[in-house]
Amino acid sequence: MNYLEVINKCLVELNYKQVNAFSELIKNDHKKLMNIINVINSELCGFDNWNFLLRKETLTLEKGQKELTNNINGVIQNIIINKNIYNYYSDFEKALTSNQPAQTYSIFNDKILLPVFDEDVQVEIIYCTKNCAKNAEGEEKLKLEEATDESLIPMPFAEPLLVYGACMRLKGNPQHVRFNYWYGMYKDALANFRSKISVTTDDTPQIRMRRR
Repeated sequence: MNYLEVINKCLVELNYKQVNAFSELIKNDHKKLMNIINVINSELCGFDNWNFLLRKETLTLEKGQKELTNNINGVIQNIIINKNIYNYYSDFEKALTSNQPAQTYSIFNDKILLPVFDEDVQVEIIYCTKNCAKNAEGEEKLKLEEATDESLIPMPFAEPLLVYGACMRLKGNPQHVRFNYWYGMYKDALANFRSKISVTTDDTPQIRMRRR
């Protein structure tokens, strides 16, 4: 579901007139709604390290060098070199002075600090992207801007989360005749999203009761 379709779904819920084109979204409530949809989309993507946001990039660390330019647009989850996972080392000062423990990496400004190798090595970086949307060509971007843009949140989760969440937040009044309905639908959609978006069954939330 693209950005314009989400907006029109919201307008129906709010008993507002739908629009035929993005250029018709000129009213104050239109602007507020568009901003709220983006805020909610960003918040939902930032809730956790969702599997649908995980990306991989491979960089080359040249022989004798210990610094890589950190051009990763997101939060690093793992660094893998020669099939070995490197752990994050917070003391970048020691890393800068070559006192870095084996199989660790550190971050300093825009640099990834790694041990020095005697040959070129491939550095696989698993990260959680900061992008929350994509355009019609599938190119990822930070926010929804054009009519054909889509959230990175997969369907069927994106529609109820964005629509009910945006309506609820736009009105922001528990006394509104439809507020409790929107709140209930959003809460159910969020619970469904969090329970079913796991990578494997091992990641599925479970409730365990123990006997004493």
